Amino acid sequence: MKQSDSCLQTGSQTNCLHRHAGWRRRPFFVWVLLSGGLTACSFVQLTDAGNGVAQASSADVVNCQTVGVVSATTRSRALLSRGDGQIREELIVLARNQAATLGANAIVPIGEANNGNQSFRAYKCE
Repeated sequence: MKQSDSCLQTGSQTNCLHRHAGWRRRPFFVWVLLSGGLTACSFVQLTDAGNGVAQASSADVVNCQTVGVVSATTRSRALLSRGDGQIREELIVLARNQAATLGANAIVPIGEANNGNQSFRAYKCE
């Protein structure tokens, strides 16, 4: 048995591994698809119920009833570091969705987001 380049000779039979230029580009193409898909997309969707919950300020909810506290968590990194704006938006969407399950129609953040985590006070306003 003798191996030369990318061919293997066994007795009177020779088997060669054929490479073509397209194969070398394929790993790069796959990497581009994966990195773009994982860093540019938001995986959090606002539910119909969450659509009825508004983000408010403390001044907006002075005459509202507190119905609970919701906590939102999202990934602060997905393959590559994600922007603060995208993380903040996902946290708000998650909080709105959760607040809707409590019968709330407004949320107010409690403090700042930290490592993809944030709490919100949920209110029912008339």
